[in-house]
Amino acid sequence: MTTASITTPVVRSARHGGVLCITIDNAPVNAISSAVRRGLKEAVEAADADAAVKAILIVGEGATFVAGADIREFGQAPQPPSLPEVCNRIEACGKPVIAAIRGAALGGGLEIALAAHYRVALQDAKLGLPEVQLGLMPGAGGTVRTPRLVGAQAALDLMLSGRHVKAKESLSLGLLDRLAEGEDAQVAGLTYANELLAQGAGVRRSRDAQGLADRAAAQAAIDAAKADAAKKSRGLFSPMKIVEAVQTALDKSFDEAVKAEREAFLACIESPQRAGLIHAFFAEREVAKVPEAKAAQPRKLESVGIVGGGTMGAGIAVAAMDAGLPVVMVERDQASIDRGRANVEKVYDGLVAKGRMTPEAKAAVMARYTGSTDYAAFKDVDLVIEAVFEDIEVKKAVFKELDRVCKAGAVLATNTSYLDIDAIAASTSRPQDVVGLHFFSPANIMKLLEIVVPAKVSADVVATAFALAKRMKKVPVRAGVCDGFIGNRILAVYRQAADHILEDGASPYEIDAAVRGFGYPMGPFQVSDLAGGDIGWATRKRKAATRDPKARYVEVADRICERGWFGQKTQRGWYVYPQGARAGQEDAEVLAIVDAERQKKGIVPRKFTAEEIMRRYMAAMVNEGAKVVAEGIALRPLDVDVTFLSGYGFPRYRGGPMKYADMVGLPKILEDIRAFAKEDPLFWQPAPLLEKLVAEGKDFASLNQPQG
Repeated sequence: MTTASITTPVVRSARHGGVLCITIDNAPVNAISSAVRRGLKEAVEAADADAAVKAILIVGEGATFVAGADIREFGQAPQPPSLPEVCNRIEACGKPVIAAIRGAALGGGLEIALAAHYRVALQDAKLGLPEVQLGLMPGAGGTVRTPRLVGAQAALDLMLSGRHVKAKESLSLGLLDRLAEGEDAQVAGLTYANELLAQGAGVRRSRDAQGLADRAAAQAAIDAAKADAAKKSRGLFSPMKIVEAVQTALDKSFDEAVKAEREAFLACIESPQRAGLIHAFFAEREVAKVPEAKAAQPRKLESVGIVGGGTMGAGIAVAAMDAGLPVVMVERDQASIDRGRANVEKVYDGLVAKGRMTPEAKAAVMARYTGSTDYAAFKDVDLVIEAVFEDIEVKKAVFKELDRVCKAGAVLATNTSYLDIDAIAASTSRPQDVVGLHFFSPANIMKLLEIVVPAKVSADVVATAFALAKRMKKVPVRAGVCDGFIGNRILAVYRQAADHILEDGASPYEIDAAVRGFGYPMGPFQVSDLAGGDIGWATRKRKAATRDPKARYVEVADRICERGWFGQKTQRGWYVYPQGARAGQEDAEVLAIVDAERQKKGIVPRKFTAEEIMRRYMAAMVNEGAKVVAEGIALRPLDVDVTFLSGYGFPRYRGGPMKYADMVGLPKILEDIRAFAKEDPLFWQPAPLLEKLVAEGKDFASLNQPQG
């Protein structure tokens, strides 16, 4: 017999014999809205009071159990009941409660499942507590129930990594009781529920599980996680709160630990880091929404050609092959193509050595690679990416060859960091097919892909570039044509600001330390040594003829490059790298060069605090970012944010430079720029957009309108 009663539009219940099935139906991913929480609590209470109901089954409609909080309610006043109330009511139920999981059970979705007494999952299930990625922590018993079920070590790994765990591993950890075949969670859940009833199984609450029984092992895991979080989480707030919550789960009663968890969760909600991380989360989803992708469908993309087998070309080849695309690489001679293939194989050999890839899997991927010394090998490919030396004449010569051999409709892309793509496109008879694809090194690892849109390119070519980015699992940002596009154009300006601070009295090591203290993994002088000082030197020489003679120019980096000190690859740059060490040591000779340059210009050095360094560094970044947005080089401020989060190591919890400026307050940023302009009015010219927004009482977020 089956009876049904609709509880709310998003939660319905129906009785199947003695089992009441509660279905969460809040498309598209059954997110935990206030209506879901209310409906779930009411349905459990009604079932608990109904003598005809012997067990309760909770399932999600469709291919997802519950994927977490309802992001549409972010920032709104919370509506009762809270998720902890719902989870506690599920666990307190006097009848067995079974969660049947298909697809994602993430965040609050997993917390609902953990509050149930039994858990069964289909093979496609993925479980996780990813709140840390949004500056949060589990707040509905996750930090208390999880370690009781799986032990402190596994629980801390789940919560601090935020990773998604597949069904098989979830079963072995103890998050699940059973795996089931098929695609119907309700069928699997009813089968399991009826088995439990037949066995006379009663309630079995997670709060009573014994995962923390070995106190010494639990304490050792907590101590290790605390030390690791202090080292790795660079100023992040929520990881340490998670560790503290597991400590409380070990030391206090279940009810006290749940109460403490909620207080810590609310402290995370109030943290500015949460605002930055949530902005980053949404911005990365918004950034692919561009006018061209709405206006046109991508072209066919089944094969890729790459010109150049150096570090960048090889990295791009790996990214394409990992995405399942066959790759044809062309180099100028056989020795170069052999080197190119070796560069590609080196990446996979590294994975094999680490046990992350089998030799058979490597062989299968390398079967997608073809090397050639003849451009004619590109005659059938759908898209070619040029990755040769950063010289416009060299690139134009390559594009003339591509124009000659590539089929009609092939997309021709240049991986330039700075150069004029309109000029490169003009060297072909098909400028409508030419686009910029600016990968970041190492291209197989770095997430950012700047998609540079020249004046004459077709919309479907831009759409194809975004489709490639998605296939490669890159974060794409649409950029207009100018020197350096979004990222490197802004980088050039804040790097100048760093040089000015250097010449005015701070050491390169103090500046790097201040930038790391702000949350970057590396400071600008460390980055220069990693990338190679000769690259920046070549750019400065290229721009020398057009530089404003009145503009301040700091020559310290040139003096260092003149000595052949290009950074890690020469064992010396801003730092010394003895015996090829990765970590640099401070260099007294560099400080002597800096001092000599100051004396030459009659500069009396002064002290800078880390806070003063960062105010200048960030003001320069934000000011240039505002100019980039006003000129349409970036569609929106969020495009600037995503560029710096994904490609330049900007601390994610600060949301990106434009979000950071909003959080500090644009009037404060503008006030700083005007104060700095008293020393150097040419460099510190306030962006008109920044002045306009301050005058109107607006922020950068007001310009983040949906595109496309």
